[in-house]
Amino acid sequence: MISDRNPEPAAPHAMAGVKVLELGTTIAGPFCARLLADFGADVIKVEPAEGDPSRVSGKRFKDKPLYAASLMRNKRLIVVDLRKPEGQDLIRRLVGRVDVLVENFRPGTLEKWNLGYDALSAINPGLILVRVSGYGQSGPYSQRPGYGVVCEAVGGLRHITGDPDRPPARANIGLTDCITGLYAAFGTMMALRHRDLTGRGQVVDTALYECAFSFMDAHIAAYEKLGYVVGREGAGHSGSVVNNLFRTRDGDYVHIQGSQTNSFRRLCLAMGRAEILEDSRFNTRFERVKHAAQMDAMVQDWVGARDYAEVERALGAEDVVFTRIYTMADIFRDSHFAERAMIRSVPDEQLGSIAMAAPVPRLSVTPGDIRHSGGCIGRDTAVVLREELGMTEEELDRLISQGVVALAADPTPATGGRT
Repeated sequence: MISDRNPEPAAPHAMAGVKVLELGTTIAGPFCARLLADFGADVIKVEPAEGDPSRVSGKRFKDKPLYAASLMRNKRLIVVDLRKPEGQDLIRRLVGRVDVLVENFRPGTLEKWNLGYDALSAINPGLILVRVSGYGQSGPYSQRPGYGVVCEAVGGLRHITGDPDRPPARANIGLTDCITGLYAAFGTMMALRHRDLTGRGQVVDTALYECAFSFMDAHIAAYEKLGYVVGREGAGHSGSVVNNLFRTRDGDYVHIQGSQTNSFRRLCLAMGRAEILEDSRFNTRFERVKHAAQMDAMVQDWVGARDYAEVERALGAEDVVFTRIYTMADIFRDSHFAERAMIRSVPDEQLGSIAMAAPVPRLSVTPGDIRHSGGCIGRDTAVVLREELGMTEEELDRLISQGVVALAADPTPATGGRT
């Protein structure tokens, strides 16, 4: 169920007063900036005249790119041609007025435009430059083109995802891009804290492959000490039994987690198989791991003989840890999602409204909110350049005629003024 509830902060937004200039493209950089915007940062997103690549990704409705509407939410959208010296000069002028710059070009691109950290920090010593790239700003791979799904392969995540008898799988989302965007936002907050204490800015160097690799922590020492190379295990877990996916008689998939002593006991009681608790093959965690195939087969026999509704009642009555595998349709119907207003109806200048995931995490005093969805290319160009740089109509007209900036073709400005 879609909610139109948006929490009213009891205090100014957590990021109120922080101004962010986003030069990022596609997912990781823009996702970082979107997280900051959700909690009140004033994010100015710079796009080329043809628009960010996310505008041609994913599904469309009435010719509006739906994913871009979320990535660009709560942002002011301007067009600047960064390849032209006049466009680069506009960025330098804006840098003097912002706290954070987020970019995810290939390393060296900003330097080529004389927009590297040395040049920008000379303008604004407190500037935090958040750099997102495939392989980091240094090292032999730094000049390789980086893409989330490729870098998660380098970082090890791809090798462990999927079934053991099939090629490595991928999640049907920009998983490593989002992980990296989270790390970049986390790094931004730490750098802002340091700047509050010292007045000095710094560079946040965030690499896609490193962020993916950081999630491999459970398996690093196992290789170093034992030479053990972790592989794909599908829905199960070789060191945790019962912890697997089972199919009901009517075709639903149910994941059951019953590996701990108490949770295993509850599962056995729910199945009406209390005698399993006395079986030496299954009555300790280590023995269950040794006899995983037999144990999982017994659970599958029980689940497979019943429709999901019966399985749900039996497992729920004993407080077993379980869930069916939710589809997006299930999520839209779910009462818990509805009660916590996790799907929000967001104002949209083209569609009227659009559904989006609510900001997380939830802050009790300064929660995030969604003020508007992402809009047209160049929607706020004129307003931003006038408000931030004091640009005159003559200067704006000149830059438009030179192709340095552009305005929305059919704009609805977020803050009024000339379009």
